[in-house]
Amino acid sequence: MDSKTITTSIILSLILLCNPSIAQQQQQPVTPPLAPALFVIGDSSVDSGTNNFLGTFARADRLPYGRDFDTHQPTGRFSNGRIPVDFLALRLGLPFVPSYLGQTGNVEDMIHGVNYASAGAGIIALSGSELGQHISLTQQIQQFTDTYQQFILSMGEDAATTFISNSIFYISIGINDYIHYYLLNVSNVNNVYLPWHFNQLLAFSLRREIKNLYNLNVRKMVVMGLAPIGCAPRYMWEYGTENGDCVEPINDMSIEFNFLMRYVVEKLAEELPDANIIFCDVYEGSMDILNNHDRYGFNVTSEACCGFGKYKGWFMCLSPEMACSNASNYIWWDQFHPTDTVNGILAANIWNGEHTKMCYPMHLQDMVIQKAK
Repeated sequence: MDSKTITTSIILSLILLCNPSIAQQQQQPVTPPLAPALFVIGDSSVDSGTNNFLGTFARADRLPYGRDFDTHQPTGRFSNGRIPVDFLALRLGLPFVPSYLGQTGNVEDMIHGVNYASAGAGIIALSGSELGQHISLTQQIQQFTDTYQQFILSMGEDAATTFISNSIFYISIGINDYIHYYLLNVSNVNNVYLPWHFNQLLAFSLRREIKNLYNLNVRKMVVMGLAPIGCAPRYMWEYGTENGDCVEPINDMSIEFNFLMRYVVEKLAEELPDANIIFCDVYEGSMDILNNHDRYGFNVTSEACCGFGKYKGWFMCLSPEMACSNASNYIWWDQFHPTDTVNGILAANIWNGEHTKMCYPMHLQDMVIQKAK
């Protein structure tokens, strides 16, 4: 070996020593993502930082939010760590997608997807208004329309259409229409709609917005149902339940909405050519965790990790001192939001039903590999 070869070898070794990530990349072949991009529409269950830029009380831009996230810093996610779409992005081979208001607007920043979700948002535009500003469902779809136009200008219409039709759209919205509208009796809504009729209003309004996305060439959608709202620490505190019992009349609304949305999604799949739509019943997945908490390793099932009052449900999480030391023992992080451990379990169910089946007619993994069960 000549001196030039030896010198080159030494330099290369030093580069790899100082940059272990380069060595890792060289050892592992780069696997292409299973979908070109992930786009997220929804509320605080999937907000990754939108509300950091809005005038609202619904913000998660301070510790202890984010304390167990990859950066150990608050990002605007309403969790101690990751939210479901973070886990799913990794499953798809994609990076965490940025919030729409948190990126520069360059196509390069949005090429792996965009998160439009906004805490407080609902299917009904007025839902969550008492919290301050938020980006409603209709506004989020308009933001996506603007993004789509940018893709067309950048890559051409045919390429943009192919890109969008092969990307995954994750929709998680509706809970604020109960928490911040129906259960607050905004605009005297309780006297106008019985719960079943209100559920119908929401389900068919969401159906219309899904069709609007389809008209924008969206073909692959994951539509999330509602969690057991009546088991949230906020309502157990408010209704004064004993022994951690859930508020069943509120849970019944979630069950009815999910029943309707599963039916709506089934009919849309029949009605819309080439549409590939999954409905995931978060109530089913969440109740499996609550009913089998020992198997999942949760010690605390009704009290939130962070908050104040009985079940930590009176006040929201305001400071690190209010939080428990180990959130992985808890199902609930704050008044309404689960811990990132729960988010990881739910994401695994969405992906392939790892813990329990909650998605119909297939899982996300089946969708991206084009193999329906």
